[in-house]
Amino acid sequence: MDSYREKVLLTGASGFVGGAVLRDLERRGTFDLRVATRDLSTFSGSAYEAVSFSGLNAKQDWTQALEGVDLVVHSAARVHVMKEQVADSMTEFRKVNVDGTLKLASQAATSGVKRFIFISSIKVNGEGTHFGAPYTAESATLPVDEYGISKLEAETGLFNIAANSSMEVVIIRPVLVYGPGVKANFLNMMRVVEKGIPLPFGRINNKRSLVSLDNLVDFIFHCMTHPAASNQVFLVSDGEDLSTSELLRRIANAMGKKSRLFPVPVGLLKLVAQIFGQKKLIDRLCGSLQVDIKKNKQILGWTPPFSIDDALIKTAKDFKGNRN
Repeated sequence: MDSYREKVLLTGASGFVGGAVLRDLERRGTFDLRVATRDLSTFSGSAYEAVSFSGLNAKQDWTQALEGVDLVVHSAARVHVMKEQVADSMTEFRKVNVDGTLKLASQAATSGVKRFIFISSIKVNGEGTHFGAPYTAESATLPVDEYGISKLEAETGLFNIAANSSMEVVIIRPVLVYGPGVKANFLNMMRVVEKGIPLPFGRINNKRSLVSLDNLVDFIFHCMTHPAASNQVFLVSDGEDLSTSELLRRIANAMGKKSRLFPVPVGLLKLVAQIFGQKKLIDRLCGSLQVDIKKNKQILGWTPPFSIDDALIKTAKDFKGNRN
């Protein structure tokens, strides 16, 4: 007789992180998998089960999707919208990231789910740190934007559900995630490096934490399976912090390109950015955001299995294969 395998419900499987989690769990073969999706045709013919849902909100009924489920990995979310189309974006973030998450978690607790893994964000802690003073899992929370605020509100609600049920909750706050298929600013950096465009970032001496997709999904798996992860908050990174200058040099190396950075005083960069309305962008490029992941090793025995350089090479290879 086959031994019992726990069943996992995964949300957000069509996304950057959720898709990587799905591929990782398929490869490991540890769990029976069920994917919640708005479009069943996306996952038709797959080796795992797919169930449909209409939307992540307070009205969604998860009863069917949660039947027989032992663990939930919730990676679906409303993320940053570059060109916002709604008048009240905070309300929209709350509908999805707070109300939708807490409806799923509440029904999960009622249906007997043992553990609920929530993929949150470092934005719950804030937008930056002083050089050499990283965030820890115990740091005060100070979200600035609507996305970070909604993630913190969801975290608070999840711990309230855990306190009033037998369901365990695990909160994971990743820093900037990169890897094959990365979009947004990281993709733009790779495009600029590939074109050999000179960049005025040679004198930026900040420190920023990153996490590769492979390290993140490995950590998520540890949080699914390790007993000590119960009702904990974890920050996750690659374990090595880089300046913007060093990151660009390593991206260039991974792509087989020459790094073309020239030194410009940070004060001048910020002045020019202010004039051209790019203050937020230059603040991110020049500012620090570090996290301390000692807790992950102390509690879970986890250290990042993949180096930044190897992860960048994998990301660059994917970029080159898909640029056309």
